[in-house]
Amino acid sequence: MIELPVVSVKPKRTKPDWLRVKLPVGENFKRVRQLVDQYKLHTICESGNCPNMGECWGEGTATFMILGNVCTRSCTFCAVATGRPPEYDEEEPKRVAEAIQLMGVKHAVITSVNRDELKDRGSEIWYQTVTEVKKISPETTIETLIPDVKNKWDALYRIIDAGQEVVSHNMETVERLYRRVRPQAKYERSLEQTQRTNDAGKRTKSGIMLGIGETQDEVHKAMDDLVAHGLHILTLGQYLQPTKMHLEVAEFIHPDQFAAYKEEGLKRGLKYVESGPLVRSSYHAERHVNVPI
Repeated sequence: MIELPVVSVKPKRTKPDWLRVKLPVGENFKRVRQLVDQYKLHTICESGNCPNMGECWGEGTATFMILGNVCTRSCTFCAVATGRPPEYDEEEPKRVAEAIQLMGVKHAVITSVNRDELKDRGSEIWYQTVTEVKKISPETTIETLIPDVKNKWDALYRIIDAGQEVVSHNMETVERLYRRVRPQAKYERSLEQTQRTNDAGKRTKSGIMLGIGETQDEVHKAMDDLVAHGLHILTLGQYLQPTKMHLEVAEFIHPDQFAAYKEEGLKRGLKYVESGPLVRSSYHAERHVNVPI
């Protein structure tokens, strides 16, 4: 009798109950959907497969993604398409501003793909978008979730001089996992970007995904590094694998552990910590505008 080789099958990791979310429904959701389509806008809510899209869109808010929906980076966690982006649309800033006005958004979050092929890293479009929103909706507060400018600091200063209230740049993970999670980024470079943003007098914010294989000590060290580089606000959330082609989830972090991380972050000097399984960078972002710096 011929013995056949044994092939081990990796068991599928089942999401725990605390990661279940509501399906997108309601009139407000439909209204936001219509405006996004009408103004030909991109949102990280859709491109990033955000689990909170139903909740946020149902409340009439969305995180707008400018400079297209094709990124020059190939981060192993991100659902946004990677490749050579098309030419950017110079009319996009006005369309974003008009949509925000029509939605009656009190606090807007704006992010973008990485545009490493552009000499200015897209900073001029960033500047115009924020200033257009402020011109049309002067009462609207703004958070800009900006990419790594790869040491092109004049681009950073152009972006953050636009008048936004919060400037966010996500670390995404702990130092040891950087090459695996963000192969074209550098841990120290992102810390320096946070430091420069703080030195410019801005309210600084960052986010880290958990459940990729990091240890508690590594998370604590990342908190210490961020505090040392002038960070005020930190978000911590559970990483969820967007497709089979992306980085696998190593573990699902229990809500109690997220609560412990929040307490630890505040002890270590952070001014505000948003921590929970479903927390994402722009989740409850309106609460971060008045954090003291």
